[in-house]
Amino acid sequence: MTPSYDYKSLAQASMRLGVDIDMEDNHHLYIESSKWIKTPHRFGGVTQIGVDCSGFTQHIYQTVYRKKIPRNSHQQYIKSQKVTKNRLREGDLVFFSTSRTRKQVNHVGIYLKNNLFIHTSSSKGVMVSNLNESYFKRNWISGGRY
Repeated sequence: MTPSYDYKSLAQASMRLGVDIDMEDNHHLYIESSKWIKTPHRFGGVTQIGVDCSGFTQHIYQTVYRKKIPRNSHQQYIKSQKVTKNRLREGDLVFFSTSRTRKQVNHVGIYLKNNLFIHTSSSKGVMVSNLNESYFKRNWISGGRY
């Protein structure tokens, strides 16, 4: 039996995310996460009216993977299996710290592919960024897998 693909939804997700989606990619991840693009940042938010970074990752994990993960980024980091940057796989979490001591994780996103990840920016809302951007290179902590 041949799998059926929702080509229209995949094309829309690809355009919104700016990512080529291949047949072997997790289509549910790309389609669901693309629905959140440009959702504004709201501290403590968990809806498309406004969402913060850990609320977004928690929602995606619950919806796409049926996994319950902690609500805040530091707890998501603590409970995850750590992954180095060169071993990241689609759906892994990516963790950052902007604190001076770098002891507290305070930002999280979801790895897509080709160094691209989706996250909630405090200024631009839900968006796709590149791990090679200097800001993310400088503040990188680890990847995490559930």
